[in-house]
Amino acid sequence: MYSVVGVRFKKAGKIYYFDPMELPVDTEQSVIVETARGVEYGKVVINKKTVGESDVVLPLKKVIRVASESDAKIVEENKKAAKDAFATCFDKIKEHQLKMKLVDVEYTFDRNKIIFYFTAEGRIDFRELVKDLASIFRTRIELRQIGVRDEAKMLGGIGPCGRVLCCSSWLGDFDPVSIKMAKDQSLSLNPTKISGLCGRLMCCLKFEHDNYESAKEEMPSVGSLIASSMGNGKVVALNAGQRKVHVQMFDLGKVLEMALDDVVIL
Repeated sequence: MYSVVGVRFKKAGKIYYFDPMELPVDTEQSVIVETARGVEYGKVVINKKTVGESDVVLPLKKVIRVASESDAKIVEENKKAAKDAFATCFDKIKEHQLKMKLVDVEYTFDRNKIIFYFTAEGRIDFRELVKDLASIFRTRIELRQIGVRDEAKMLGGIGPCGRVLCCSSWLGDFDPVSIKMAKDQSLSLNPTKISGLCGRLMCCLKFEHDNYESAKEEMPSVGSLIASSMGNGKVVALNAGQRKVHVQMFDLGKVLEMALDDVVIL
């Protein structure tokens, strides 16, 4: 078993576990930690707890210290420098006529590396671009190609629901989403209705999928015959989210919406 704290490096980034040792670390505190890519600045989002070996990546990295005000100033300076690096890289991409879209630029806390995130339809030969950037910034350069979902997470925006994108506001990891989830929830299969800003299936299809699956196990299938206090009929549609069924009533000649508890399957 390992004593750990959960640390995030971005607002809606993935949570990583670190060994707090004997430091007085608490949630919402900023800390300096040792990572695979060097020393980094992050925020504690999960207080000290004990986890099993399967939940951590060994060797478990340590929290070096609680961050100070001077560390916070370094982070702000890095963000300003990243904006300048973005403009420089953007101009160099145009100069080399590369078919790539620069999305974001990030300095590591110790300025040991600059990471340029970009999207492209295929492979890009950016060797000359890297040489130019290395000669300008005099540090390690990494160009990292990302997908459209990661692009939406970095840039943010407003989803079809009118709310800030889940991926950019709180969602740490992307879960697999399938068209079957939309079918199970009786949603329109029109891609424009079930796709997010990234053009992929909306992440929120996953959120309630387990509830719909458990509800459908209790509900009659479409075409089933049922009996109710209003008479007998045939199920023509399901509303799994509200545990209701739409029934074509034989005697009344119309469709009624009924609670699942009010019908009996024949």
